[in-house]
Amino acid sequence: MRPILLQGHSRAITQIKYNPEGDLLFSVAKDSKPNVWYSLNGERLGTYNGHNGAVWCIDVNYDSTKVLSGSADNSCRLWDTETGKQLAVLETRSAVRACEFSFSGKQIMLTTDKALKQLSSIQVFDIRDHNQLLSGIPMMQVTVPDSKITSAVWGPLDEFIITGHDNGDICQYDPQSGDLLHRVQAHAKSVNNIQLSQDKIMLISASKDTTSKLFDAWSLDVKKSFRTDRPVNSAALSPTAQHVIIGGGQEAMDVTTTSGRMGKFDAYFFHLVFEEEFARVRDHFGPITTVSYHPDGKSYSSGGEDGYVRVHYFDTDYFNYQLEC
Repeated sequence: MRPILLQGHSRAITQIKYNPEGDLLFSVAKDSKPNVWYSLNGERLGTYNGHNGAVWCIDVNYDSTKVLSGSADNSCRLWDTETGKQLAVLETRSAVRACEFSFSGKQIMLTTDKALKQLSSIQVFDIRDHNQLLSGIPMMQVTVPDSKITSAVWGPLDEFIITGHDNGDICQYDPQSGDLLHRVQAHAKSVNNIQLSQDKIMLISASKDTTSKLFDAWSLDVKKSFRTDRPVNSAALSPTAQHVIIGGGQEAMDVTTTSGRMGKFDAYFFHLVFEEEFARVRDHFGPITTVSYHPDGKSYSSGGEDGYVRVHYFDTDYFNYQLEC
């Protein structure tokens, strides 16, 4: 499984995201320039220029016409996918940590950091309302007083917003009223990343406590737990197989003092049902910060602290593999 190496960023990758069809791959890093690539051959199509700080998050709507990005420059920006034209700038009081389009593409959600004497918050905008985009005043805003939101996604059918927090909590919020609907103490340490399955039924988390957990997206009941020996930065569910991919590694500040083998920068594959590791891929020269499955399940991509995005197409053996019980 020889990867396609995408070299378009000068600093650590923070998030990668496929569009629903899977022909485009979007990447953001700490270098302020979101990139878009052809996922088939790794050709870079262009960049979205406008941010002035590290870009933490990116998303694309259901028909791939608009792109949303959030940055440490205290802004969330809406772009035209094809032309790269900036359509709107939403100014915030602290860094934007997570952003995402609703399933319908009519609303956007963003979260801000707990910093600069500001509390972490969730904001929801209706992008059909130009007054909201011009004024920067959301249709719904709720502050989180006791923790920082580290990751967030829209729940099934846009019924709620699911957030991961630095105290290990995973919560559900009503996108209309901002009410806290449900809270679970999911991890012992910070939740680094949460992702939904393709059908929006299951949720997988990644945490600094070296575990990744599978939840029912509606009830937030824990269904499975995947244990590793390093902090987990990102985890993703296969859309076609009962597989989980987990990426992480040693803390970035300690990387220079150890070798790649000691730092444990592999991507691990686990069986979803039996919770058993069955494969690993070693590629990055630093911790893996983000992973994502292609919508057709035939490949996956990963981004790391080394500033590279790698696209891996699975060999035939992967699809024929059966876990021995």
